Amino acid sequence: MTDDLAATALDRLLEVTVVLGSDMSGHLAAQGLTESRAHVLFVLHETGPTTQRTLADALQVVPRTMTGLVDGLVASGHVTREPHPGDGRAFLVTPTPMGAETARALSDGRLELARGLFADWDPDRIGGLVDDLDDVLAEIHAMIEEQS
Repeated sequence: MTDDLAATALDRLLEVTVVLGSDMSGHLAAQGLTESRAHVLFVLHETGPTTQRTLADALQVVPRTMTGLVDGLVASGHVTREPHPGDGRAFLVTPTPMGAETARALSDGRLELARGLFADWDPDRIGGLVDDLDDVLAEIHAMIEEQS
C-alpha cells in the first residue's frame, strides 16, 4: 500500500460522507427534522410506541437529550408524549399519523436511493463493498478505542 493510495481512499470516503450527509440534511430540514429527530422516528417506526428511556438507550444519548428531541418532535406534530399506562414515572412516545407517514417516507426514500445507487451492480460486488466498509468501520472503531 502506498500513502497516496491510502489518502485517496480516505478522501473518497470523506467525500461520500459529506455528499450524503449534506443531501440528507437538506431533505430532512425541508420536513422540519434534524438527523437526530429523524433517527428517533426511525426507531419508533421499527419498534412502535416506546418509552423515552428506551429511545435514549437506542440512540445512545442521555435522557435529557432525548427529552429535547422528543420535545421538538411533539412541537412539530410528529409524535405525542403521554404518561405510560403501566409506569407512572415514564412517558410513552407514539408517532402521530404524520410522524408515521414521515418515517415510512424516509424508509422508502432510503430504499429508493439504495436501489438507484446499486441498480447496475452485481450482488457479489455489493457484498464486497459491504465487506470492505465493514473492515473500514472496524478499523475506525479500533483506532477510536485505542485513543480512549
